[in-house]
Amino acid sequence: MKRVLVVDDSSTTRALIVATIEEMDGFETIEAPNGFEALKRIPQQPLDLIVTDINMPDINGLEIVHFVKHHPDYRSIPMIIVSTEGSDEDVKRGLDLGAAAYVKKPFEPEQLKSTIRRVANV
Repeated sequence: MKRVLVVDDSSTTRALIVATIEEMDGFETIEAPNGFEALKRIPQQPLDLIVTDINMPDINGLEIVHFVKHHPDYRSIPMIIVSTEGSDEDVKRGLDLGAAAYVKKPFEPEQLKSTIRRVANV
């Protein structure tokens, strides 16, 4: 079972992402309603993937990507950014920080599933 941390301050979007992931065989989810909670949950259990929004009030998704990709214990965790910030510059910035993929909102559930399968190698 692959464990996925889903970070988004919108409970509606977070619920959509969680429902999409839980439709997939072999995945379970953990939720964080903001970046601060995400940083608290990352060390609590092994993670196989992190899916994060960018725009959040305290610690944004790009800061989470930067933290994970610069931490020796977590840098191997693949990350997917799911965001309304969809300019080429935003996508490049997220990927340059170390995210494995960038999905623009609104997204089709099958698009997110396909991206997760590719990034998680399943």
